[in-house]
Amino acid sequence: MCGVIGIHSQSDVSKKLFYGLNSLQHRGQEASGICVYDGESMVLEKGMGLVYDNFDDESFLKLSGNIGIGHVRYATAGGSHEYNSQPLLAFSKNKEFALAHNGNLVNHKSIRKELEEEGMLFQTSIDTEVILSLVAKFYEGDIIEAVKKTMARIKGAYSVVMLFEDKLVAFRDPNGFRPLLIGESQKGEVIIASENAPLEIIGTDKIRDVKPSEIILVDENGIHSDFYEKDNREHCIFEYVYFARTDATLDGVNSYNFRRRCGEILSKEAPVEADLVIAVPDSGTPGAMGYAQESGIPFAEGLVKNRYMGRTFIKPTPEERELSVKLKLNPLETVLKDKRIVVVDDSIVRGTTSKNLIMRMKKAGAKEVHMRIVSPPVKYPCFYGIDTPSRKNLIAANYSVEEIREKIGADSLAFISMDGMLGATGLKEDVFCKSCFNGNYAVEPKELIV
Repeated sequence: MCGVIGIHSQSDVSKKLFYGLNSLQHRGQEASGICVYDGESMVLEKGMGLVYDNFDDESFLKLSGNIGIGHVRYATAGGSHEYNSQPLLAFSKNKEFALAHNGNLVNHKSIRKELEEEGMLFQTSIDTEVILSLVAKFYEGDIIEAVKKTMARIKGAYSVVMLFEDKLVAFRDPNGFRPLLIGESQKGEVIIASENAPLEIIGTDKIRDVKPSEIILVDENGIHSDFYEKDNREHCIFEYVYFARTDATLDGVNSYNFRRRCGEILSKEAPVEADLVIAVPDSGTPGAMGYAQESGIPFAEGLVKNRYMGRTFIKPTPEERELSVKLKLNPLETVLKDKRIVVVDDSIVRGTTSKNLIMRMKKAGAKEVHMRIVSPPVKYPCFYGIDTPSRKNLIAANYSVEEIREKIGADSLAFISMDGMLGATGLKEDVFCKSCFNGNYAVEPKELIV
């Protein structure tokens, strides 16, 4: 999924970018980077691993500047290598361009081939470099026009922050697949980020979503807004299901309220006799609380979480995910023993996490384990930034609910309905991308289907 941040200020931004990236760490754990403009040139520091591992006092001395962008990476397009970490920095037409991207382009392969045939060299294997190359190619004195021409070529999901001279530029695809927000402080400092947490932590007012198709330019004269074309809203609903922080409010929907309402609705749709409701923390906790409150079954902590572990779904290999589940979550025997348990989780993607947890809960003495999922079955791959490239990796694409129940070892299994999930958003109209659930793709991913 990745997380991006950009800051335009009158003071040094390096530590603010560092703190902002830490608040976005849940969106990517494989690599992180910061690029700032020091008044004369751009300075870039990045590497593999967590934000805290990559930056220290010496880094901040190098990264002195009042405009900057940052990125935390979750690998989708391109492998997990240091050369694919972001931001990317390029030199073209006597100018410096630095760019960070959250999302996934569905036509980057054909554009890359075209650019290579024109003689352009690439330093990475990621789709982000295609965006950067096009902006540099189309720049002829007007950076906004270069961005518009780039947006006319690229298709798919992209929320982008970019440095150009003394300007901070940001743009979001016409569907608004991936989130992007902007806020301004009373002192005129502008922050643009993937979620609202960095804006609130660092300190801004007037927080709003960058609109689909919107292009933002921030310079010494303030904030300027332009549009590429009319938007066609298809916000990723899986952001609210799993990826976004619980305190995130994206495009008018708060993640906590959404997840909790899903739990309440699921309790009505799939009731069960049980002694306790427990959550798969942390993204499953609001749903479990909603399920418990609506059903009247007591809520308890039955899985102890290691707070020093990252998110298991975004580990790059199955072996790492399985080991991470064991390290991250441990069943609490004194709570589970001889009890009928309802376990509420946000989703089942591959099924490995659920199977592992149920086996270990029963080993800890749980009499029954009933699985309740606050999203519909994930049956189709996402081509807009979630690492599910093939249906063969998705358990619900290959097995019925009853077959999944048998495979993961649950005594019963139920998913929320699509109508129930959409009702939990609280919006009057459906403006969400649900392609991972129903296979209806707003932007046809012909190049990426495998």
